[in-house]
Amino acid sequence: MERFDIYDKDRQLTGRTAERGQALEADEYRLIVHVSLMKSQNQLLIQKRQPHKPAWPGFWDISVGGGALAGETSQAAAAREAFEELGLALELSEVAPCFRVKFPNGFADEYIIHQDVDLTRLHLQTAEVQAVKWASYDEVMAMVDQGTFFPYQEPMLALIFSIFEEGR
Repeated sequence: MERFDIYDKDRQLTGRTAERGQALEADEYRLIVHVSLMKSQNQLLIQKRQPHKPAWPGFWDISVGGGALAGETSQAAAAREAFEELGLALELSEVAPCFRVKFPNGFADEYIIHQDVDLTRLHLQTAEVQAVKWASYDEVMAMVDQGTFFPYQEPMLALIFSIFEEGR
């Protein structure tokens, strides 16, 4: 069973861990990571979750996401998730998240990586990922409106696209 570290409200490690799926107390937090792969045309690589996934089955989502394992840094978790879900090796040990989001019982580190990935060279984790494609901001927002994209807040999605555009 996967275990993850428990943090306090100030993002300090508590020295405790929990099992995946275990409910946390109100003052306990876990770390998740998201990697948004962007290509030169200001398009986001999105993935379609498998229909049998317990959370958000069949929904489109940002490039990569998942929980950091116990003892794992944010960068190591992001690189591991990219390799597990897409078969894409990323070197992130010297990369800081572009921004962080606090949500109930968790912190999310958001990485935005410029890489013109050839989709035919990816090796999708068939247990989790059904398909991938490139999508513009307008296409992603249309999926949000249709209820087929993970329901992130619109300002977060806009921030991903604008940070990438400004950083090029």
